[in-house]
Amino acid sequence: MALTAQVIREMAEASLPESDLFIVDVSVSASAVRPKITVLADGEQGITIDQCATISRRINKKIEEAEGEEVSYVLEVSSPGTDFPLTQPKQYMRHVGRSLKVKLQDGTEKTGKLEDVTESGINLLEEKKQKGKKATYEPVQIPFGEIVKANVVISFK
Repeated sequence: MALTAQVIREMAEASLPESDLFIVDVSVSASAVRPKITVLADGEQGITIDQCATISRRINKKIEEAEGEEVSYVLEVSSPGTDFPLTQPKQYMRHVGRSLKVKLQDGTEKTGKLEDVTESGINLLEEKKQKGKKATYEPVQIPFGEIVKANVVISFK
C-alpha cells in the first residue's frame, strides 16, 4: 500500500484525540526514498503541541502496522500557519472579528471583517475604499462554494 495523501488523511482523521479537532491538509512529497508527510491539523479552539504530538504518534503507529517497521519517511504534524488559507468551514469560526481577504470564483477579491459563519457561507463586512473619502463598510454574504481562497489579514497596527 502506497503512502498517498488520501491514505494518510484517513489515518490522520482516525488519530484525532479530541472531537473538536480536524484535519486541514495532508501532503506527501514525491520522494520515493524518504517521502515527507505533512499533516496540518486545527481545532475549533486551536490546537496544542501535545495534541499534534499525539496525532503524530498515532499516525506513526498506523503506518508501521500498514507498511512494517522498515518503511522510511518523515512525518510532520502541525497547525496551519497564519499565511495558510482557510480551507474548511470549521476554520472560519475561530476568526470571527478578524479581517479576511477572500478571492472568489469570478476572480474578484473582497476584504473585510468576518462577522459571522453560517452553514452555507460567511458574512463579511466588506471594506469599500474610495479615493479621498473615508472607507465605508457593506455587509455581504459569501457562499463557501464561491470562495477560492481566504486568508486572515495580519495587522501590526
